[in-house]
Amino acid sequence: MQYDVVVVGAGPSGATAAEDLARSGHKVAFIDRDGRIKPCGGAVPPRLIEDFFIPDEQIVAKVNTARMISPTGRHVDIPIENGFVGMVDREHFDEFLRKRAKDAGAHRYTGTFTKIERDADGTHVIYRDKISGNEMKLDTKLVIGADGARSNVARAEVKDGDKIPYVIAYHEIIEAPEPTPSYDPARCDVVYDGKISPDFYGWVFPHGGQASVGMGSMIKSVDVKQATADLRAASGLTDCKTIRKEGAPIPLKPLDCWDNGSDVVLAGDAAGVVAPSSGEGIYYAMVGGRVAATAAAACLSTGRAKDLQLARKLFMREHKQVFRVLGAMQNAYYRSDERRERFVSLCHDVDVQKLTFEAYMNKKLVKARPMAHLKIGIKNLAHLTRLVSPLRT
Repeated sequence: MQYDVVVVGAGPSGATAAEDLARSGHKVAFIDRDGRIKPCGGAVPPRLIEDFFIPDEQIVAKVNTARMISPTGRHVDIPIENGFVGMVDREHFDEFLRKRAKDAGAHRYTGTFTKIERDADGTHVIYRDKISGNEMKLDTKLVIGADGARSNVARAEVKDGDKIPYVIAYHEIIEAPEPTPSYDPARCDVVYDGKISPDFYGWVFPHGGQASVGMGSMIKSVDVKQATADLRAASGLTDCKTIRKEGAPIPLKPLDCWDNGSDVVLAGDAAGVVAPSSGEGIYYAMVGGRVAATAAAACLSTGRAKDLQLARKLFMREHKQVFRVLGAMQNAYYRSDERRERFVSLCHDVDVQKLTFEAYMNKKLVKARPMAHLKIGIKNLAHLTRLVSPLRT
């Protein structure tokens, strides 16, 4: 059987691509290693829940507050007005998406991708079957590479696909304690402290009866397990039972090219679509899967390989400016504890809070309040030029 598209990798991005293509009548297969759970805080905005029809039973917690914690322990609680941020557990959420893709008509294969071969008969995806250990082959017209930050598909097929900068993320899923002043099951804690992460942040995110506690860093010498232990201690979570531990790279910059000009297009982490500063990836991964499916469908319809470029064009048209602003914020404020202290000071500003969460919830920059933007810009400049104290709010 020759497939229209074979999707390599079936996390949120690959599963979304496979489902969309199957629902549009294409012959599609997806390959996933199965059993691997990505370290992830699990936050999903309302727009994801609405756009991708996520049922309420997949939302293990609903967060109404975000707490930003500075290197000196100062904190500001930011209310999430007129809604909530949903939390998912990747162990169950990813499998839900894979099952939904299969139910839509996509063929599911379990194994490890090894390579893509081409001959007179077409394109072939080679993988090692998980159960038998045998090398298997799937014939296809197109391939979507959705196999993560260090994508083997990207490395082999797409220009500079092996050059994505990334953070090493590590977290521990623990049994959630009873509510205390330092742990609230309806609050996400984001810790900006160089002792936890010298260039990113740490987090404590509630997952209902569980919680995700973790951090990330680009610096290879950082002991991520010790940093997470320190974070647990600082948060009063040392004695909580550890359920599982996971680590993986998280990309920090979209690739300049997402396709090979003939029969491969990338999606999700493989294309580098994780938001700078926040490290948010689930929403952008699913959007990446959707635009990759759209590009693949266009290519199949027209026969023009150039149509694979639609994936990146569609994604960047909507999200390029958000990524640019978040990248500038990370470059400005994550470089030292003094800058992190200043960042938390800025977060005390009500306009910063409202604009940040309006943008997060709706996935677009808010342009309707020019005076608020002006005030924030002045405060931002004052902190970056050290005209005011790091503690000035």
